[in-house]
Amino acid sequence: MKYILAIDQGTTSTRAILFDQKMQIAATAQKEFAQHFPSSGWVEHDPDEIWSTTIDMCREVMSKTGTQASYIASIGITNQRETTIVWDKASGRPIYNAIVWQDRRTSDTCKALKADGLESMITRKTGLLLDPYFSATKIKWILDNVDGARTKAAAGDLLFGTVDCFLLWKLTGGKVHATDATNAARTMIYDIRNGAWDADICQLLDIPMNMLPEVRNCASDFGNTAPDLLHGQISIHGIAGDQQAATIGQACFAPGMLKSTYGTGCFALLNTGDRLVTSHNRLLGTIAYQLDGKTTYALEGSIFVAGAVVQWLRDGLGIVGHASETQKMAEAASDNETVYMVPAFTGLGAPHWDADSRGAIFGITRNSNQNDFARAALESVGYQTRDLMEAMQADWGCGTKGILRVDGGMSANDWAMQFLSDILGTPVDRPNILETTALGAAWLAGMHAGLYPSQSEFSKSWSLERQFTPSMDDAARDRKYAGWKDSVRRCLTDS
Repeated sequence: MKYILAIDQGTTSTRAILFDQKMQIAATAQKEFAQHFPSSGWVEHDPDEIWSTTIDMCREVMSKTGTQASYIASIGITNQRETTIVWDKASGRPIYNAIVWQDRRTSDTCKALKADGLESMITRKTGLLLDPYFSATKIKWILDNVDGARTKAAAGDLLFGTVDCFLLWKLTGGKVHATDATNAARTMIYDIRNGAWDADICQLLDIPMNMLPEVRNCASDFGNTAPDLLHGQISIHGIAGDQQAATIGQACFAPGMLKSTYGTGCFALLNTGDRLVTSHNRLLGTIAYQLDGKTTYALEGSIFVAGAVVQWLRDGLGIVGHASETQKMAEAASDNETVYMVPAFTGLGAPHWDADSRGAIFGITRNSNQNDFARAALESVGYQTRDLMEAMQADWGCGTKGILRVDGGMSANDWAMQFLSDILGTPVDRPNILETTALGAAWLAGMHAGLYPSQSEFSKSWSLERQFTPSMDDAARDRKYAGWKDSVRRCLTDS
């Protein structure tokens, strides 16, 4: 029996999953790690903790199954995107904490660049909006604020990487400094039309290009693990950012296919084939995947807070002990209460892109209770998804395939998925394997290693667990969505 080891390094936890030769999950190990909030709007992780949880989970999942390194054909890596790490090339030590994709500390930098009229140039080259979300201004901040960093960077002594790149460097014992095209596409310094780091944007932000990793296909030879880490060398053959890996895991290989992943945030990707669509509704043009040197593009809508709103109910308000409790609470909420929760904890993402917006709850009465809060939290995810779907439809103009494929932790919540179908007015398909992010990384690695089938055969293996179909009438749908749009309007800083 041969296995593929998928490393799924997320925003709040690290998982290692072993997939067997039939692409079924054999075992999983998962561990949460600390979130650091040193200032308002700042979010950081300890890179050493990211690394330690990664290697510990790999060892744990191998131990659970008695799997030796020789049984593993390849490793695939998928990761939280945009999160930025800068480390010393000689020592391997990070010079600062990882600045997480949610972090908003570089808002003023982005505003200044916009005021100078530079956003259109950056969008044309990278497909991205000028926003603190992406890696570029985070790199600049680290170089500007860590003593001696600029001098060391200029001398070629520092390396930059997104989380996949940092893990690859650690796994290979410092031998490979590389990333894949999907992660490079999220940095705001990568020209996704020409497939190269952009010297003009790097010069604009004073980022030395000697810090940047080599960019490879998603399925490629990324080197081998250092023998002492997992008691033997294992080849690494797949890397993709988490949302692109989920797109692959959902087999959204045809133009017009659409998936939405509900993790800490929510990320919807629409496959646009070999056409890079310029959005007129503040969505992102990005790389869906790159295989055999051929780039497939996507339109992406990013919601900063999805599953994180349930985490806030648990950790911030203390009204739930576990995320799964929200389903029964939503079912028990009164139909006489109309509560809207806008979870703009770190600003609003697509299609608003308001970094300074903050969350609010509207419609509270004396009768409102924790059940209403739970329902409003779940509904907020459905409303935000509709915002994305409407923007995508306007930009794409070709019509989607008519069905949304969902995955991620929150997709296991039947109430939330039924509301999603209701508010969208379209079927929602949930697959048998919800771990599609890890599955996508595993397929990339297994396909390149010769263990897994080709793209077309892999598509045929996708299987449906449940389809949710709309049961809400048009009048109710329109009324509820109008209330949501009014609530968001009240939260926008330019309203």
